[in-house]
Amino acid sequence: MTAATTRALGTPPARTDDRTAGLSPSAAPPAPPSLPSLTGLRWMAALLVFGLHVHNFGYFGGTGGHVVSWGFGAGATGVSFFFVLSGFVLTWSARPGDRALAFWRRRVARVYPVHLVTLGIALLMAYTLAHQPRPTVKQTLANALLLHSWWRPWWQTLDPVSWSLACEAFFYAAFPLLFLLLRRLGARGSAVLGVLSLLAVLVLARTEVHHWWTYSLYSFPAARLPEFVLGAVTARLVLLGRWRGPGLEASLALALIGYFFVPQVTPGYSATLCTLVGFALLIPAAAVADLRGLPSLWRHPRLVRLGELSFAFYMVHLLVLRTATPLLGKKPHFGALTALAVTSALFAVSLALSWVLYEAVERPARRLLLRRGCRSSSPARPRTS
Repeated sequence: MTAATTRALGTPPARTDDRTAGLSPSAAPPAPPSLPSLTGLRWMAALLVFGLHVHNFGYFGGTGGHVVSWGFGAGATGVSFFFVLSGFVLTWSARPGDRALAFWRRRVARVYPVHLVTLGIALLMAYTLAHQPRPTVKQTLANALLLHSWWRPWWQTLDPVSWSLACEAFFYAAFPLLFLLLRRLGARGSAVLGVLSLLAVLVLARTEVHHWWTYSLYSFPAARLPEFVLGAVTARLVLLGRWRGPGLEASLALALIGYFFVPQVTPGYSATLCTLVGFALLIPAAAVADLRGLPSLWRHPRLVRLGELSFAFYMVHLLVLRTATPLLGKKPHFGALTALAVTSALFAVSLALSWVLYEAVERPARRLLLRRGCRSSSPARPRTS
C-alpha cells in the first residue's frame, strides 16, 4: 500500500477510455488524487493488531485485562482491513497501460526491504534469546520467499505477522489479471464480482466452521483473496463515479458494530464475515470524503504520518513484544498502572523502531530499487505506487 500525501484534493480523477488508454506512453493519464484518509485509517488497523498482541501477551490482569479483551480481542480483523485496503489502493493507483513486471517491481520495492530486515532480526532473536523456536532451513527459505502461509505449520515462523505478506504476495501476483478483468466488466459487472466475493467468504467461513478443511483458512492466501478483490471492486466503482455507499460516519458505525460482534462467532476465519461489509463501505467512504473535501478525522496530518509508519510498525512490534518476554514473563497479568506503563514503553520502542525502518530502510530502498527499474525500462512513466 502506498503512503498517501496530504495535498489538497478536489474533484475525482478524469475517467479515461480503457479501449485507448495506454496506447501511447506520452499520453499516459495523470495519476489519481492521493487519499490521505486511507493512510490514517491504515494506522488504526495497525493499532488494532498491536492491541490484540498486548492482549495475547497478558500484560493486563483483572479488570484491565477484561477491558483490553473487550477493546482489542477482535484486533485480528485489522489484517482483514489491510487486505481490503490493499485491493482498493492498488486499483486506485493502477494505470491501464501499466505492465505487470513494472507493477511487481514496485510491489517488491514497497514491501521486501522491510520484510528482509525484520526477517534478519527474527533470525538473530531465534539464535540469541532463550526459549525461542529455531526455524529450519526450509522454514527460513519459505519465509524469505513469502510462501510460508501456504503451509499451515509454517505460517507463524520467524516474524509471525509476515504471514499476511505471503497473502499479499499472492494478491500481487493475481492483480494484473484482476485489473484487466475489472476494466472489461464495467460498473455492473464489477458490482457482481463484489457480491460474489462476499458470498465466497460466507461459503469459506461455513466450510471452516463445519471442519470441512484439514487446516484453518485464516492464513491461507487463496481464502483471503476475496477480501482483496472486494477492495479492488469498490475502488473501481469510485473511479467510475458509480459508488453509492453510505457516508463516512455511517460506514464507521457499521464497521464498529461488526468489530464488536466478532466475539459472538467462531474464532478464526469466520470473524472476517463480521467486519468485511463495514470495511468495504468505510474505505470508499473515506476516499470519497477526500475527493469531495468533506470532513474526515482520518486525514489529520499526525494520523497520516503514523499511517506512513504503519507497515514498519506492523512488521516490528511483535518482535519487540517477544524480546521483552524474558524480562516480563509470560502472561504476567500486571495491575492496571504497571501494565499501562509496560504497554506504553513497548509501544514507544516499537514506534521508534518503525520510524528507523521507514526512514533508513523502507524509503531509501524503495527509491533505489525503483530508480534502477526506471533506468532499465523505457520510456519512464510517473510512479503510481
